[in-house]
Amino acid sequence: MTIPNLITIARLIMVPIVIVMIMQQRWATAFILFVVAGVSDAVDGFIARQFNMKSEFGAYIDPLADKSLLVSIYVSLAVVGAIPSWLAIVVVSRDAMIVSAVLLSWVMSRPVEIKPILVSKLNTGAQIGFAAFALAANAYGVELGGFEDLVMLAVATLTVASAGAYLGGWLRHMAG
Repeated sequence: MTIPNLITIARLIMVPIVIVMIMQQRWATAFILFVVAGVSDAVDGFIARQFNMKSEFGAYIDPLADKSLLVSIYVSLAVVGAIPSWLAIVVVSRDAMIVSAVLLSWVMSRPVEIKPILVSKLNTGAQIGFAAFALAANAYGVELGGFEDLVMLAVATLTVASAGAYLGGWLRHMAG
């Protein structure tokens, strides 16, 4: 068990706490915990790379912690009405599609390796940014000055583009 893995496990433990804070509309606490989770993600990655503490367990648990946090936040924000439900559905559907494809390829003895691609990295950044905005908007009255709909459309577009890119790669893999 490495230090980066312990940091990642702590981030995973934060997920239900953040959900409870959102459901109780304790926005400032939810926002602060989200920021702490983001910083911890950067710190565990830095430590793993700089001090050669990469591990197979970390390679699996880190993206699981990241996705658990993001998906949970989008669903929770939609449940309390802080973001539109359609946006949460788009975000959750992409991740459900990717997990289903990976599981199906594994069941069919054709395991596929999911590697981050540019559109996926942009998508993740947009999702994190909008989640942070939604939490900050509720906690501190932060506003996008009328650009909120445009930002949501950008998040949805990048999410769909990322899903399409992964689906295309998966279909090529399965056909090969």
